[in-house]
Amino acid sequence: MASQQISDNLPEIRIGSGQDCHRLESGYQLILGGVPIDFDMGLVGHSDADVLLHAITDALLGAAGLGDIGEMFPNTDDRWKDADSRNLLMTAYQEVQKADWQIVNLDCTISAERPKLAGYKPSIRKSIAKTLNIHEQQINIKAKTGERVGPVGRQEAMTADAIVLLTREKQNN
Repeated sequence: MASQQISDNLPEIRIGSGQDCHRLESGYQLILGGVPIDFDMGLVGHSDADVLLHAITDALLGAAGLGDIGEMFPNTDDRWKDADSRNLLMTAYQEVQKADWQIVNLDCTISAERPKLAGYKPSIRKSIAKTLNIHEQQINIKAKTGERVGPVGRQEAMTADAIVLLTREKQNN
């Protein structure tokens, strides 16, 4: 059986997925997508615990074959203690761009029982677009609940999932 070759004229494309989960506790500021959210609890983590930006960072690194967020920004390194996750995302995306990859689109889902996030989605989208220097139309943000099931449903945690499509011109090897 003859193998089929991908046309040399087509650009390279890669898909990456990222997922993150952080515990919710009182006494912390909730930040999602770089946007402060008015809520009586926040996410706990080594950095600012922005679960959405962590998922996006992981998706970008995975798509480009550059490892994961824990390898690039280990929680054992005090340089990243209380870090603004927008800076982590920018640093990771700069590495992705050094390999000539560009974002085609980004699709994200935040899972949280509370607070309701519909009103925050436009500002979250705008913040991510600004951080990555891409158009807002390249970003989709969805918010779901845990339907009162599991850690998300019991308001013990929030999760985020991100899928990114990257492209670059065909590399001549």
